[in-house]
Amino acid sequence: MVTQAKDLWSLVLDQRHVDPRELAAAVQKETQGEGLDFRTRLLIRDSLNALKDYWGAERLAFWLAQCPQRRQIETIWQEDLGEPGFPFLKEQVMEPTRPEQIERCLRDVGDQLHQIVKVSVGGSASLILLGYLSRKTQDIDVVDELPKPIRDLGKRLAEIARLHRLELAHFQSHYLPRGWEQRLHSRGSLGRLQVSLVDAYDVILSKLFSIREKDRDDLLTVVPQLAKETLVRRLKESAGPLLTDPVFRPRAEHNWYVLFGESLPSETPPQPQTQS
Repeated sequence: MVTQAKDLWSLVLDQRHVDPRELAAAVQKETQGEGLDFRTRLLIRDSLNALKDYWGAERLAFWLAQCPQRRQIETIWQEDLGEPGFPFLKEQVMEPTRPEQIERCLRDVGDQLHQIVKVSVGGSASLILLGYLSRKTQDIDVVDELPKPIRDLGKRLAEIARLHRLELAHFQSHYLPRGWEQRLHSRGSLGRLQVSLVDAYDVILSKLFSIREKDRDDLLTVVPQLAKETLVRRLKESAGPLLTDPVFRPRAEHNWYVLFGESLPSETPPQPQTQS
């Protein structure tokens, strides 16, 4: 299925991670117009340099050879437009891990099993499968630990990881808000593997208490897509142990301030008992 090319400006300015194929399609679409202003030509030039850096000169030349706007694009690329105007663009370009890649890996695992096994997937893989995130990941994070039937696959599990470039990892459930088990989303059966996804709000709250750069990057990408009032309610009602932890709370306070410019909401206080 052919998808419509995205607007170049929106793609670069609104997305923290840019799919190189989408960037190339957006450049082609942008150069269909006439009388492009200086900043737009500069963005096209910097986009081409970013694609060359990511793809390499040979692949970019192959793409250009197939492009109907080749002459217009090469004319802009050869212009003397000065210093880069979008210096972070090269870092934004990233081939994302697509939902179908994750599902293929899980199907491969599920087809090797000899019994029904249930897993709950969290982290960035859950956000990708739920449609909130588009970026590269190398891990499919399972809550708590990999079930023994999966671990017993041994060498075959390692072969699956190399084939799909995705490794089944795990993290402890105490990093998730209370009650996360009641908010899981079923992904159905992939072979003999029954997969559920941790809710996006629970994944994001677990990342709120992190100092890892990739987790903070995910916060900046996903939080604008969520309802703040739901995030606040979930934080107050479900993240008590993390909010009271002297190590984790300062991290959440900093991340919340960066996201919203305000102090971290406190856990819902107990209601005073009324005198009868």
